[in-house]
Amino acid sequence: MARCRSYLRGLAICVTVLLMASGVVMIGVGFSSIDGNIPVAVLFNQLSSSDGLLVLQVFGPITVLLSVLGVCAASLDTKPLLLLFSALIFVEFVALMVVASPLVHVQAQMGGAVDEVFLNVTPLHRAERFIQTELNKLQASDSCCGLRSFEDWGDQLPVSCLCSPTPPPSDLQLSSQPGNRSSDRLCVKVERDLYPPTPQSTDMLWVHSEPCGPVLKSYLSFPLKLRIGIISAFATIAMAAIALCLALGLEKYWKTPPVESTVDDYNRVKYQPKPSLT
Repeated sequence: MARCRSYLRGLAICVTVLLMASGVVMIGVGFSSIDGNIPVAVLFNQLSSSDGLLVLQVFGPITVLLSVLGVCAASLDTKPLLLLFSALIFVEFVALMVVASPLVHVQAQMGGAVDEVFLNVTPLHRAERFIQTELNKLQASDSCCGLRSFEDWGDQLPVSCLCSPTPPPSDLQLSSQPGNRSSDRLCVKVERDLYPPTPQSTDMLWVHSEPCGPVLKSYLSFPLKLRIGIISAFATIAMAAIALCLALGLEKYWKTPPVESTVDDYNRVKYQPKPSLT
């Protein structure tokens, strides 16, 4: 029993240290500028702003402080402190779940909100200059064109949409690399008379067929998914820490007391708790 209790105590200390690490991660992510590094995030300030940042900024330091209390309580094996730590972590857990629950709703509504913004900024050739500049950067880096398709640019396709088609691979190349596909994005032909001429004088233009909308949605949803993931990890570790610390704090209710057996004058065996040394 003593060995099992020592293992339980060591496990409680390890889980509490993990809880402290999750609090440090919450502080780091809460005060970082992930949204500022998202391409064309300036277009979607209302979508990529501080959703969940305040939650991490507030509950991160609280988690670290309570974790220090939990490590001290588990190391010193002080039952009142263990029970106090369990109660405080449970209160924080409930408060965090209540405050962070709107993030799940925001994530569910992200797709529709982004599509509405896409509709408001098209046609892109009439959008503000800084929007065109940022979108051109995204198109050049991710080999895409437009938000929903290249037609979002109307009759003024930018140079960042132009694509250089690669010749189709031969049968010998396909057989030598089974299961592999070209990393180049597909290109589509567009009639030149629909768009302004470019230095290359040919009858057709090749543009990227992939839209930038899905790429942009993934960029915008990543910070929100990261915050939800961190909160979910905290919830899992917190529940484990609460269970372990409660088990140590309420030891007298689950620990089997030692017994001793005696034989009376009538040769009957009696079992009774062994008196403690105190």
